[in-house]
Amino acid sequence: MNFENLRQNIEDATKKAFIEMFEKYGADEIYGFALYSDGDAMTVCPSTNTLKHLTTVDQNDLIYHKFEPAAWKYEAEGADNEFDDICTQLRAELDENEFLENDEYNEEWCLKFQSELYETCINVLEKLKNENFFKNIVGKDIFLIFTVSDYEFEAKDLKKIVERLNENEYKTEYLTWMKTWGQ
Repeated sequence: MNFENLRQNIEDATKKAFIEMFEKYGADEIYGFALYSDGDAMTVCPSTNTLKHLTTVDQNDLIYHKFEPAAWKYEAEGADNEFDDICTQLRAELDENEFLENDEYNEEWCLKFQSELYETCINVLEKLKNENFFKNIVGKDIFLIFTVSDYEFEAKDLKKIVERLNENEYKTEYLTWMKTWGQ
């Protein structure tokens, strides 16, 4: 797979998705945006959340709803056709390479593909953050994250992702929340 073309497609879809979400829900104060994938690296999807939505959730679980994209109001919404095309490309690449000619699972290739996909998504978010793409649209810094459904990053790796993508109060709050995990 040409990861440079994929990176550009993800970047274009991310921009389109965020603009769509802002046009529809900007008045609800968007504070968070994520890209997420799955453990098999077959998907890339956007997720968006608003401060208004946080007022509707169980306040005892507010921090979870604030920072976990799977709990966000607008999960897998925005630039639907573009993200569908990306997912189709990913599945085609997996179908072609996931198994060796003897039908043995090609673990080395799959792990490399997964790693490259995840890093590509993080790089897209980091590039757009550094270009102030999100800030220029909503007028302030927002929380950015990349996650994977049904997969847990090592805590040190998740910390690095949050630190790369956030230079704001959300980073401090998220890292403080991380310290409570497992207690």
